[in-house]
Amino acid sequence: MSALILISFLLLVFGLFFVFKISLFEVSRDASVLFRRKKKIETLRSKIKNALGMKKKRSIQRLISETKEILKATNKESKFSFVCISSFVLLAIGIFVALIMSNILLVPILGVGFSLLPFWYVRFTSTKWKKGLNNELETALSVITTSYMRSESIITAIDENVSYLNPPVHDVFKAFLTQTKLINSNIKLALVSLKFKIDNAVFHEWVDAVINCQENKNLKVTLPPIVSKLSDVRIVSAELEYLLYKPVTEFITMLILLVANIPLMYFLNRDWFNSLMFTSIGNVILAFCALVIFISIPAVIKLSKPVEYKR
Repeated sequence: MSALILISFLLLVFGLFFVFKISLFEVSRDASVLFRRKKKIETLRSKIKNALGMKKKRSIQRLISETKEILKATNKESKFSFVCISSFVLLAIGIFVALIMSNILLVPILGVGFSLLPFWYVRFTSTKWKKGLNNELETALSVITTSYMRSESIITAIDENVSYLNPPVHDVFKAFLTQTKLINSNIKLALVSLKFKIDNAVFHEWVDAVINCQENKNLKVTLPPIVSKLSDVRIVSAELEYLLYKPVTEFITMLILLVANIPLMYFLNRDWFNSLMFTSIGNVILAFCALVIFISIPAVIKLSKPVEYKR
């Protein structure tokens, strides 16, 4: 009965949105303003922690901020509202599934777990984007360094090769050329701005070396060894690719076996199925299994991160 009431309520809400032509994106944007907290006066201790990166965020808050950063880095920042709407829809679906199963313990677990699935998906797919970025960055730095060793002009080196680069590296170096040619001719200032547009330790080291080369051209011999680090990372990543994705495949296999056992139990032993679904002990077991699944998802995603060079 509660499931029918929930379905009727959801249909009524979506019907009102459709009749009055209200956009879900506008509602989500306006509702987010209500949840913004007023900025508190920061103490000296909190300012020091922020400056040193010692102030830790809560896990859900950190996941949301990481999703924003990933979408911003992939030029898909406009899709954050869609991710939030998907999160709210999945929250309702999770609560709906728990009510159908008549398991009160599953309501908060499935509700919160389902609502975090879009954010986990963005974080998981970012590993593929990061791997592609590292490969494209290796190519870009290699050809630009070769041209710079010959011309001794970073602007000429980038200008000669920028047309052969692919996004998102192409856009970054194109913006550098625009800044140096049309806005400000200060090369060091433009390089500093270029450094923080790509989150990669080897790229940061390469830009620092190019900045040093502006004062001493003899330091250009330090650039090829820096670029070779990206090649080493690519080789190691290719060798460890199976090991990196092995936890994902094992987790998906165990997840299918765990979830498939519930309907399978219905056909094999009806008494066991009834004990699992309609007793308090069975509800606790289902809630515990669901909790373990949702705790394991971020851990598996963290283990599948690509290999990166750390300075």
